[in-house]
Amino acid sequence: MMEIASRDNLKIAVSAVLIACFSLSLGDSLIKQQSASFVIWQIFLVRSAIAIPFLIYFVRIRSCEVTIKPMHMGWTLLRSFILVSMWVFYFVALPHIELAVAAAAYYTLPLFIMLLAAILLGETITTRGWIAVVLGFIGILLILQPQADDFNAYALLPVVAAICYACAMIMTRSKCRHEQPAVLSLWLNVSFVGVGAVALLVLYLCDLDAETRALNSFLLGEWTPMWLDEWRIMALLAIAFVVGSVGAAIAYQKGPSSIIAVYDYSYVAFAVIWGVLIFAEIPAPLVTVGIVMIVAAGIISIRQRSS
Repeated sequence: MMEIASRDNLKIAVSAVLIACFSLSLGDSLIKQQSASFVIWQIFLVRSAIAIPFLIYFVRIRSCEVTIKPMHMGWTLLRSFILVSMWVFYFVALPHIELAVAAAAYYTLPLFIMLLAAILLGETITTRGWIAVVLGFIGILLILQPQADDFNAYALLPVVAAICYACAMIMTRSKCRHEQPAVLSLWLNVSFVGVGAVALLVLYLCDLDAETRALNSFLLGEWTPMWLDEWRIMALLAIAFVVGSVGAAIAYQKGPSSIIAVYDYSYVAFAVIWGVLIFAEIPAPLVTVGIVMIVAAGIISIRQRSS
């Protein structure tokens, strides 16, 4: 533990996680903005196809002793598939709900990680942890408002995404603990390319009519022809994703998880900012209270796990 602590650099770690959250939230807001222009599978395929060469360079050139093949290919691919499913749930919700609402609902993930760790790994939940669970649950209810006439079922999808992420993180700790973060990121992007290509092929073979595709163009739409402007957008998405994923890895390598995870919640703040600046989305008062409660619950759950 003393050796690990001696390698920590909190300034670099905090800077890295803030840059990561800034980049990922910007990328997600751009995907929300482009949801009417691209089918989600095209974004997956092209964005990750651009990102993969940079990650290979990072793994092979910057870390010459590391190979691009994971030590446990089966678990790595299963983890990647779960994370791809997570992003599908999250991105499908974005065209239908405010970015800040999606971010807050998704950041219930520390609560699900805590609960799954207790169930699957036998970790103990303290009194503070149970307070976090109750607080987060109330926050979810304030955001979803399930009894209201204007209840939006799409707001449930980021919560499902959070559950998927929690499962992937439990798997990361129990089955992929000794894999290099950049290698995991690389194979995650390979999985994005594979899933995107298969989904596009299935949609092409199904030959859906225009009316069916129009029901959810972001999920069932056709390939959008790409010119210079479209390639610029995809390149920006790839850069944001690479910076975000590598930045997060650096942050958690250079700083204690219990501290860095708190700064990880800056994603929600950035999401609120992008929502206002790009989409003119101003959360309702009750929704704002729910967002604050979920962030507080997440921080409490992180603190109880580190205590």
